[in-house]
Amino acid sequence: MWCAESPAHTVTEDNRHREALTVRSRYLPSVRAAAAGLVALALVTTGCSDDSGGPSPEKSESATPSAETGPNATASAAPAKGSVKVERTITARLKSPWGLAPLPGGGLLVSQRDDGKIIRVDERSGKKTEVGTVPGVQASGEGGLLGIAVPPDSAKLVYAYLTTASDNRIVRMVYDPKKPSGNQLGAPDTILKGIPKGEIHNGGRIAFGPDKMLYAGTGESGQGGLSQNKKSLGGKILRMTPDGEPPGQGNPERDSFFYTYGHRNVQGIAWDAGKRLWASEFGQNTWDELNLIRPGKNYGWPEAEGRAGESGFVDPVEQWRTADASPSGIAIVKGSVWMAGLRGERLWRIPLKGTAPAADPQAFLEGRYGRLRTVVADGSGGLWLMTSETDGRGSPDRGDDRILKLKVS
Repeated sequence: MWCAESPAHTVTEDNRHREALTVRSRYLPSVRAAAAGLVALALVTTGCSDDSGGPSPEKSESATPSAETGPNATASAAPAKGSVKVERTITARLKSPWGLAPLPGGGLLVSQRDDGKIIRVDERSGKKTEVGTVPGVQASGEGGLLGIAVPPDSAKLVYAYLTTASDNRIVRMVYDPKKPSGNQLGAPDTILKGIPKGEIHNGGRIAFGPDKMLYAGTGESGQGGLSQNKKSLGGKILRMTPDGEPPGQGNPERDSFFYTYGHRNVQGIAWDAGKRLWASEFGQNTWDELNLIRPGKNYGWPEAEGRAGESGFVDPVEQWRTADASPSGIAIVKGSVWMAGLRGERLWRIPLKGTAPAADPQAFLEGRYGRLRTVVADGSGGLWLMTSETDGRGSPDRGDDRILKLKVS
C-alpha cells in the first residue's frame, strides 16, 4: 500500500526524488549525489503496512523458462560488446509521443498521449499524416493514449491502450489509410476494460506475441496491493486473444487474462529468438528491473524490489539504480535486449546468452537526446528510437520529440 504523498510533491513514474516508503530491512538504502544545481529533497513518511496476500512459500524461483519456451541458457551468446549509431532523424516535432507500431506494409504509427491522436510517419521521408483521434481518452498524469499495436499479418486494425474517465482499457479500430487525413480510424471497439487507472502507474505497453496473442503490461495505479491480487487486472502482464477473450490455453488459470503478477509498472515487452518474453519494469526507490517472464509466476511487488532472493518470487535478470534507468520500452535485436531509459536518458544494451546476461549492460546515447520512451526493432537488424521530452517532465528543444533510426552492430 502507499502512504499519502505530501501535497508539495508529485509521485511520478521517474520522479527525480521518488517517494520514500518504509520497506523491509533487506533493502539497502540508495544515496546518490544530486546533479549540479538540484537540491536533495527528503520525503518523510509514516509507516506504511502491506496487508496483501502473497503465495505460499515455495522454492526460490530462478530465471529459467519452462521447456516449451525455446533454447536454454546454453544457447550461443551475443557479443559482450556492441555498438549503436544514430543514422538519422526520421521525423521531429511530435507531441507527447508514447507508442510506436510498424505497419506490415511500411510506415510507423505513433500514439500521442496527451491529445489522443495517432500519427502515421513515413520512415523514408519523415512525412507525418494524422490518422485520427481516439475518442474517450482522458489524459492526466501518466495516463492518456498509451501503447498501440498492429497485428503482424494485417494493417487493417489498430489496437490501443488508453486511459478513460473511469479506467484503462484496450480498444481496436479499423484503419483505412485511403480515407481523408484525420478520419482514417473507425469507431473503437472495446475488447478489455476495467484495468485500474491512476495519476501514476498506468502501464500501457501492448504487443502481439509469436503465438498471435495480444499481451499487455499494466500498472498497479499506485495501489501496491493490487499487484498480488490475481482478480485485479492491475500490476500484471495480461494475455488475451485478438478479440479480447481469455485464450483458454497457455494462461495459468482458465478463463483469466492474468499471465504473471506482482508487477509495479510494466513498461516494455518483447520476445527473443527463442520466443521467450522479456519485460522492463519501474522500481520504487532502489531498483529498476529487466525480467524474464514465466507464466503464473510472482515478480514480487510490493513485497520485493530488485533481487530479493526470497522464495516464491522471481528475481530480475538485471537491475539498475533508478537514476540510471527508469526503463520504458524494450526491443530485442541481434541477441541483445535494448532498453530505453526515461530518467536515465540513455539506451541500455543487455547481451543475452539464452536466459541470462552474457555480459554487463552497456549504456549508449547518455544525455544526448533526453528522455527515451520507446524502442522498436526495424525488421532489418536496426532500431527505431523515440524520445519523450514533451511529456511535461523533459526539457524539450526545438524539434522535440523525435524518432531516430539506429544502426546496430
